[in-house]
Amino acid sequence: MELLTVGYICIGALFVLLFAGIPVGIAMAVVGVGGMYFGVGPDFMLGQLRSLPYAVTSNYAYAILPLFVVMGIFAELAGLTESIFRAADIWLRRVRGGLYQAVVVGSAIFAAVSGSTIVNAVVFTRIAFPEMMKYGYNRSLSIGSIAASGSFAAMIPPSITMVIYAIITEQSIGRLLIAGIVPGILTAIVYILGIAVIVRVRPELAPIQKTAPDWVERLAALRWLWGVVVLIGVVLGGIYTGAFPPSAAGAIGAAGAFLFVIARLRGRLFKRLWPALGDAASISCVIFLILIGGLIFSRMLVVSGVIDQFVTVVTSLAGSPLGFLVLASLLYFVLGCFLDTTSMMIVTLPFVFPAVVHFNIDPIWFGIILVKLVEISVVTPPVGMNLFAVLGAVDAETNFGHVVRGVTPFILLEIIVLALLIAFPELSLWLPRQMM
Repeated sequence: MELLTVGYICIGALFVLLFAGIPVGIAMAVVGVGGMYFGVGPDFMLGQLRSLPYAVTSNYAYAILPLFVVMGIFAELAGLTESIFRAADIWLRRVRGGLYQAVVVGSAIFAAVSGSTIVNAVVFTRIAFPEMMKYGYNRSLSIGSIAASGSFAAMIPPSITMVIYAIITEQSIGRLLIAGIVPGILTAIVYILGIAVIVRVRPELAPIQKTAPDWVERLAALRWLWGVVVLIGVVLGGIYTGAFPPSAAGAIGAAGAFLFVIARLRGRLFKRLWPALGDAASISCVIFLILIGGLIFSRMLVVSGVIDQFVTVVTSLAGSPLGFLVLASLLYFVLGCFLDTTSMMIVTLPFVFPAVVHFNIDPIWFGIILVKLVEISVVTPPVGMNLFAVLGAVDAETNFGHVVRGVTPFILLEIIVLALLIAFPELSLWLPRQMM
């Protein structure tokens, strides 16, 4: 059997396994191993199995993944999330739709200490959704704003999604993380403006709150944010200035968040600490399993010749870098309806990134565009991960229909931001170019 035929059979087998419910890391590893065995031979297969898993798990640069996971879990455990939302709520309470905007602002700030979109969405569902129902906000738009704002964690550093992209494509983790700051802030601003328009057109979606804090309360609320500001400043400032590499930044961030956990829990520290560390270890192991499986699968695609043929076909169809970006966007829109974000990236990047190189597209710029598409996919029905995350954290009166209706306006806003990022590459590239 020809190598190319083996490669295409393996691609088909992978999608069969994924739709059968096999975990993506295991599915890609099994298919990759099988393809190398039947296509190249057992010696090559065994050589890859000896080298690839060790290369991933022993690389110091990849230590940033579990450290960012730990940082986010400690930040939630320390109550930083609730402090962020309460401060945003007090400052925005006078504005119609202020709670919607408080969720957006709070999620954007918390995203800077948590790299997980699901954690972001679940935490704000527990904190903000009861408040929204208490003040008579629309159920669908409330849950939609929480689910959509949770996706900020994919773009605003520290972002686990960006680290995975950097690892697969061998790009600078530090430059990619810094490149996400401006697009992340831009997305939050577009959300706030979009919400302002929505509640102006349909004022019944957001009743004006009768009680509003004065300036003394507003200024007092800022003291709750000092810990978050310090944590963000040290981590991102260290990466931007080159004071320490991203892996060290993750360690410093995790250690800083742990200090806040100690200050809050004190006598309950050990009771709450071990389950949190267990969650962090579980999440990290799943991520590394997916990475190892993805690298095995992509190595099989390279040796089988599938990648070269894919680049040739895409080059003829796209014709230009802009045409390629449009095709890639359509591809990820469709896949986002059926695959979770990590699976989507791991499965497609071995095909897509060689085309990025062929068209001489800046890999950092493309990484930001891809992360924006990932943001959209986590709130795209029917399998957007954030949709199910928030649905599992709300009351029984909220159903999937409420969530879908609520996120639809935000998907449209995300498409606007995507168009801006494609039209103006400097939105993504200016800040990393200023790095020392």
